Amino acid sequence: MGMNKKLVQNLDDMTFYLTVEDPCSYLDGQIERKIFTKLDGENSTKYFDLLSQRGFRRSQNIAYIPACKTCNACKSSRLLVDEFRLSKSQKRVLSKNKGLTRKICPPHPTSQQFKLFRKYIKNRHGDGEMSDMDVMDYAKMIAETNVNSKVIEYYDADEVLVAAVLTDMMGDGVSMVYSFFDPDLEKRSIGTYMILDHIAYAQDSRLPFVYLGYYISGCGNMAYKDRFLPQERFDGNDWKMV
Repeated sequence: MGMNKKLVQNLDDMTFYLTVEDPCSYLDGQIERKIFTKLDGENSTKYFDLLSQRGFRRSQNIAYIPACKTCNACKSSRLLVDEFRLSKSQKRVLSKNKGLTRKICPPHPTSQQFKLFRKYIKNRHGDGEMSDMDVMDYAKMIAETNVNSKVIEYYDADEVLVAAVLTDMMGDGVSMVYSFFDPDLEKRSIGTYMILDHIAYAQDSRLPFVYLGYYISGCGNMAYKDRFLPQERFDGNDWKMV
């Protein structure tokens, strides 16, 4: 991974670590490892903004980036908000979900969130890494943050929570860390709706980017990110237009 000189100077009091190699969670037959650093102290938000601009993502109080020896499939992706234009299908998604209400909340886990999270995981990722997460694991995922994080909740007309996103608010955009929704409403494409609503929020806030996490070439679960353009992906040195 290439770090420019300015970034290194700004982060010279941080320590970076390299994980051991493990089987890849996304691509069969691949081996993964990561560079990571702890986010702590009063400058965590500033440092995380800088790291995000160099392709890092956050998990609790850790910022990380893949550093695999033989594979470069994982690339951090971000949408260019000012140039985004709705497609016909995306306009239909907005229409289907026009009755939803957005609520921006502090990163405090609730029983209502956890109940929805467990329903989503059981239905969509029952054999995945998160299938064994209990209430304490969920609480850590939401609450352990030293940056400006929010939980953005979505309620239907009956004030029932139907979706939520753990979102990091950054100087140049919003970063969608993890989202989940009621699987019974899958036909309404609420996952797509939440991305569109984050784009709308960024536009209203005059922020240039919506960070979508890693795009992984060859991983079908990440293919939905191709539907949001224009988009840049970080190649290890620079952001390149898709």
